[in-house]
Amino acid sequence: MEKTIKPTSGWAMLSLLILLVAIGIFFLIIRQFPLGAVSLFIAFAIIAPGFIAIDPNSSRVMTLFGSYIGSVKESGFFFTNPFYSKNKVSLRAVTLDVPSIKVNDKQGNPIMIGGVVTYRVQDTFKAAFAVENYPDFVKIQSETALRKLAGMYSYDNWEDEAANITLRSSFDEINHQLAHEVGERLQIAGIEIIEARINNLAYATE
Repeated sequence: MEKTIKPTSGWAMLSLLILLVAIGIFFLIIRQFPLGAVSLFIAFAIIAPGFIAIDPNSSRVMTLFGSYIGSVKESGFFFTNPFYSKNKVSLRAVTLDVPSIKVNDKQGNPIMIGGVVTYRVQDTFKAAFAVENYPDFVKIQSETALRKLAGMYSYDNWEDEAANITLRSSFDEINHQLAHEVGERLQIAGIEIIEARINNLAYATE
């Protein structure tokens, strides 16, 4: 389960770090306290990885030695435990163009169908840990949902006169069903579907 955390501001720690570097340089210039100067530079090397700058609509998933600590979703400049692993997960909306694929409709007719899926990460914990690579997962599941949808309906009602909903004439209903199909498949990855629609539909050349 996602846990949102807010780390401390990085500006105060940055001021301290600059002070440590200045003192270390001063010790080197006066050629005194060499061990002290070395200690200060070691401290700098340890502290520096703790700084993170997060852009708007971005996040960092924090782990410590394999344990999930929390997710930072607020933009800004922060300081965290230097030993945290900080994995970037974008919260921006992404539009995926699903290339046209050849499938059979409900009547067995070969058709070409393609779509567009717009999504964003809603749960950073699931996106980071529930699947191996969530962009690839979205792509594969979107193609699978499109294949399933094409097989559920006829291309038109020329051969299936009783069909109230067809791929060719019922875009609103079909797009709504596509969004539902894709959304169900992507719940495990913490992905929210903003829009899903068919953007290419035609009989296959044969």
